[in-house]
Amino acid sequence: MSKRGIKSILSHSLPSISSSHTTLKSNLKSPPPFLCSPKISRQNLISVIARFVSTYSPDNLDGLVDPEDPILPENSRVESVSAEDFAFLRDSSLDSNAETGSSASKLDSGKCSNDAALIVNAIHSNSDGFGDKTHKFLRQFRDKLNETLVVEVLNVVKNPELGVKFFIWAGRQIGYSHTRVVYDALLERLGCYSNERIPEQFLREVKDDDKEVLGKLLNVLIQKCCRNGLWNLALEELGTLKDFGYKPTRWTYNALVLVFLRADRLDTAYLVHREMSSSGFSMDEFTLGCFVHSLCKAGRWREALLLIEKEEFVPDTVLYTNMISGLCEASLFEEAMDFLNRMWSSSCIPNVVTYRTLLCGCLRKRKLGRCKRILSMMITEGCYPSPKIFNSLVHAFCRSGDYSYACKLLKKMVKCGCQPGYVVYNILIGGICGNEKLPSSDELEMAENAYGEMLDAGVVLNKFNVSNFARCLCGAGKFERAYNVIREMMSKGFIPDTSTYYKVIGFLCNASKVENAFLLFEEMKRNGIVPDVYTYTILIDSFCKAGLIEQARNWFDEMVRDGCAPNVVTYTALIHAYLKARKLSNANELFEVMFSEGCNPNVVTYTALIDGHCKAGEIEKACQIYARMRGNVETSDVDMYFRIDDGNSKEPNVFTYGALVDGLCKAHKVKEAHNLLDAMSVEGCEPNHIVYDALIDGFCKAGKLDDAQEVFAKMSERGYSPNAYTYSSLIDRLFKDKRLDLALKVLSKMLENSCAPNVVIYTEMIDGLCKVGKTDEAYKLMLMMEEKGCYPNVVTYTAMIDGFGNVGKVEKCLELLREMGSKGCAPNFVTYRVLINHCCTTGLLDEAHNLLDEMKQTYWPRHISGYRKVIEGFNREFIISLGLLNEISENDSVPIVPVYRILIDSFIKAGKLESALELHEEIRSSFPLTAASKNMYISLIESLSRASKVDKAFELYTDMVRRGGVAELSTFVLLIKGLININKWEEALQLSDSICQMDVHWVRQEETSYRN
Repeated sequence: MSKRGIKSILSHSLPSISSSHTTLKSNLKSPPPFLCSPKISRQNLISVIARFVSTYSPDNLDGLVDPEDPILPENSRVESVSAEDFAFLRDSSLDSNAETGSSASKLDSGKCSNDAALIVNAIHSNSDGFGDKTHKFLRQFRDKLNETLVVEVLNVVKNPELGVKFFIWAGRQIGYSHTRVVYDALLERLGCYSNERIPEQFLREVKDDDKEVLGKLLNVLIQKCCRNGLWNLALEELGTLKDFGYKPTRWTYNALVLVFLRADRLDTAYLVHREMSSSGFSMDEFTLGCFVHSLCKAGRWREALLLIEKEEFVPDTVLYTNMISGLCEASLFEEAMDFLNRMWSSSCIPNVVTYRTLLCGCLRKRKLGRCKRILSMMITEGCYPSPKIFNSLVHAFCRSGDYSYACKLLKKMVKCGCQPGYVVYNILIGGICGNEKLPSSDELEMAENAYGEMLDAGVVLNKFNVSNFARCLCGAGKFERAYNVIREMMSKGFIPDTSTYYKVIGFLCNASKVENAFLLFEEMKRNGIVPDVYTYTILIDSFCKAGLIEQARNWFDEMVRDGCAPNVVTYTALIHAYLKARKLSNANELFEVMFSEGCNPNVVTYTALIDGHCKAGEIEKACQIYARMRGNVETSDVDMYFRIDDGNSKEPNVFTYGALVDGLCKAHKVKEAHNLLDAMSVEGCEPNHIVYDALIDGFCKAGKLDDAQEVFAKMSERGYSPNAYTYSSLIDRLFKDKRLDLALKVLSKMLENSCAPNVVIYTEMIDGLCKVGKTDEAYKLMLMMEEKGCYPNVVTYTAMIDGFGNVGKVEKCLELLREMGSKGCAPNFVTYRVLINHCCTTGLLDEAHNLLDEMKQTYWPRHISGYRKVIEGFNREFIISLGLLNEISENDSVPIVPVYRILIDSFIKAGKLESALELHEEIRSSFPLTAASKNMYISLIESLSRASKVDKAFELYTDMVRRGGVAELSTFVLLIKGLININKWEEALQLSDSICQMDVHWVRQEETSYRN
């Protein structure tokens, strides 16, 4: 079709547009409030306007429409859409074999209505170019014409020329008039949604033919550019319009103002408005709302008021809401509140949209104090926020840490008729429990209350909040509650996965609640959830740290049996545990398995090997592993750990050095440990806090305070602040050296650095004061620590009991023991050992015996591993003074024998041989013969011999020999004296002769062994 033909068609069709304007104008008189925001979604606005256009009455309302305006402007930023975007739909509705310019094949009526298919087929089939034959055929559809049918035909017809002819024919039919949707379909068919300008030559041809059509066409093009946001192109078309001698219509001016407002070109919009006013046009309500919104957003609210006055428009709720929205975006909240008051004073009642706009504006800017005020006003006026706004408010207050008000919001939701649900409960509990820092007791209580309400409402937490909530419960010591969280959630339909169980099990393990972790693990398997390697590993690691290596190994074997391959962390945890338990063969065996399964050790594994060997007392081997890691030496003793070179770095890291430094210091090799500090500097490995603390502690325990201070100074130079552990080492050494004045200075410095003493430091000071006889001061310090919120532990009480015992205040010791029980601090084996010792020293033997019975019933460790746990926390000198260290190193039995020995010796000295024999009878069959138990035999034999109870003495001698004890000469001398005392000279001579024969036999054995 020629350009002249298109021009001619448009000249006949454009006048009919005016009729549709009346409908649109009457119905867009009061636009919905949400259209007033320039940031409204384009698609939502398109759907709203389309709904207005398609449902309004076609009747004209004279006087409300600009007679020169051909099409109602699109008062929104509509994204440019071309016919090509819908080509796939149009092409699918036509026969693929149709050829342009020839007779079209029949259209499939299944792809559009039957009437549309018949019309399109007729248009394409007739060769008269929409002539009389086509007109005659179309007469049957006159009564059926409606918006939907015309749009269908325009969308499907291929040839734009035929589409325009059909559009003109339809517009001339009585009883039908085109609507906005029809015009849109026509423009799309003509390809007028592309961004290319119409050639000027074509415009001149149109002008020559029909000046009126050209003016309307150019106004349409400007409005189209504005709708597409192309303000540059709109200005060019505006220039073209004026060059041809035409004036913009009112709707064109409105469209131009809107496009500049949306482009944040406020000054240009002002210029357009000035020209618009000089032309005698005023803005429509929608454009005015957008204009005042933009002015308020720019902080120019006074200009907005002047503009409203100039436009002679009486502000209504919608306009005020627009202005309040703009002021909120500009953070001018005082002015926004003033406008709210202005509304009331002008009898313009704010509606729910006004309040929500103001509330959301304050919420976006985090003005939570204002949010509280506005929310209170809203509820008082009966305007309630939506559930989404409530969710956002709860989220905002949780982020600010105001959990108390966030909880109150849930109650306000119920008051406003919004039942709290899944989203808001998860926001609240997640906000309280989702931070790295654990919540306070009050905050956790809020989370628990919300959790209870949530359960009652049948709502569940998501898997992240299940884990976080359980973590916080574990952190507060509510392990049973944490254990039950998953079970309660499952009863409400929650389906936990492996990661959920893994995290909760991890929290329980980290809190040393391995029993609960074990039960949860078993429940996990009962529920059909297969544990993964991470779940197994955290259980194995936790049980290893608790000393339950056999159970850890059982799980290791179980995971291998079930096809879950252990990773390097799993192997490392178990190997480390075996080494610490001095089970080197088991550790090496597992290392072999690790290699055979293709799991190569990493630097963490080697660090665990070094740490394990250090804790097992094999410092030399730990140093050899370190040397091999650095590649310094080839040592056959550690070859098995370095058989595979996988190319990964085995260079020691800061944790490797930390483990070795700590091991060397505990082995009293502080010089070698200090040399490692220099080696770290050479290797470019920066020491961390752990390395410095270990060295300071090592030097302090070795009595080298000057070296400790040197490391302390170097630590400060490197930017590390001393912590409680650092100060603890220094204070402990100073108290041991009886340098109380310096100890108090260190304590003062510690407090200046805002480092509060912990229970270890208080205990060290109490023990140090007791050692110098200042028990009253020590007791005052213990009372003070409780007042400061630091409660004494079993080590603190034991040190204080020992201090009172050393000055003879045994009654005070017994009082402290009773106080321990009332305060929930259980005495352990060491506590009883100290107390029994002091009771025996002061002659309170019956009390000592009662304490022994109590200890056996409650606090007697069954295994040596349990005993080692008991003595943790006591300083080495104290344990040595009790004679326990040698006992624990000589054998794997629990050193209960020394306690019996103290009591037996005390009963012997008191002349209570029967009681002493009863105690010996209790102990003799329970434990193997040791040096301590042999000494008990000798003491009893001596006492019995002196008491002329020689038969019982010989009975004990026989029992000792039967158990493998070798009698010494002194023992025989005691027996001979006993026989002489009861005048059994003959037996005494026989025993003496036997001793002589035994002496000859012992000498011959020694000679034979020497020759060999």
